[in-house]
Amino acid sequence: MHITRLDHIQLAMPKGEEEKARAFYEGLLGIPEEPKPSNLAVRGGCWFERGSLKIHLGIDPEFVPARKAHPAFIVKELAKLIETLTAAGVSVVDDEPLIGYARCYISDPFGNRIELMEQLAS
Repeated sequence: MHITRLDHIQLAMPKGEEEKARAFYEGLLGIPEEPKPSNLAVRGGCWFERGSLKIHLGIDPEFVPARKAHPAFIVKELAKLIETLTAAGVSVVDDEPLIGYARCYISDPFGNRIELMEQLAS
């Protein structure tokens, strides 16, 4: 018995803020919204998926943003995405590169930390 892969990540969000989530995750990051199953849709929140990338945002009545724990997304054309995010007013925080990767941090509209990474040419 062993774990074979990660299915999805879930981030918390405040109640009633789904439109902000859609504008950010689908509008800025370009990850299409996936309708939640009807039995889960009544809970609120929203899902965004492209292929094996699955980000679920769930309502937390005692919401506190995740400022340290975070997902790290692999990105193509990181500089172009940074331009898009900056133009939309999203703060981008540079960090020291990891071996083989350029990277930075952003926060979603709720304050959840997200790392963006792009593999550097070898």
